[in-house]
Amino acid sequence: MTDGVRIDLHVHAQWSPDSRLTLEAIVGRLSYVGLRGFALTDHNTVAGHAALAELRARHPEYLYLPGVEVSAREGHLLGYGVTEAPPPHRPVAETVEWIEGRGGVAVLAHPYRWTHGVGRKVASQARVRVLESRNGHNSEIANAKAELTAAQRQLATTGGSDAHDLGDLGRAFTEWTEPAETADELLESLRRGRTKADGLSLALPGRVRWSTRTMLRFVTRGFRPL
Repeated sequence: MTDGVRIDLHVHAQWSPDSRLTLEAIVGRLSYVGLRGFALTDHNTVAGHAALAELRARHPEYLYLPGVEVSAREGHLLGYGVTEAPPPHRPVAETVEWIEGRGGVAVLAHPYRWTHGVGRKVASQARVRVLESRNGHNSEIANAKAELTAAQRQLATTGGSDAHDLGDLGRAFTEWTEPAETADELLESLRRGRTKADGLSLALPGRVRWSTRTMLRFVTRGFRPL
């Protein structure tokens, strides 16, 4: 790999209750959207990690980062490099400590989203090294607030599409500012803050469609939150 490798760090597959994406479908689209890999970040589970390792064996030309999106008490948090899912519904501070205590990297997910975001107070105080400042399902305002907080705190930034459907993959992504050839090197660079966010926000018509879709799937889940 070379400098500037682009990875989508926020992707949901079939192990998330609100996604039906398969790993094969995801990997089949990576080169089309200019990505060299992705992170699997299903909701509160690492059940897909074994399949991700098998995918790596079949498609070694791409990079894969195991992760999870955990529902903390104040909002959602991304954890990379962990082999088990953090306990959900605990305080953000406790969840960050849990992830980093197991060698992972904790990243605040879409902190200014009105649903599932941790909000301004937590975003400005949480002891994380990295903040997701570019989320492909956020409004431009929400992403701009996250970028400002990261700049004020001098935090590294990441981007991810938050893809639940194939068409969303790669809308936002993370660019590595130093070479990375393995998942371990990606993780270490992330830990060292050698990343930056890029990509697009979601315009109002897209957010309306996304909100409608989210509500329908919320109903089909029996009104169970993520």
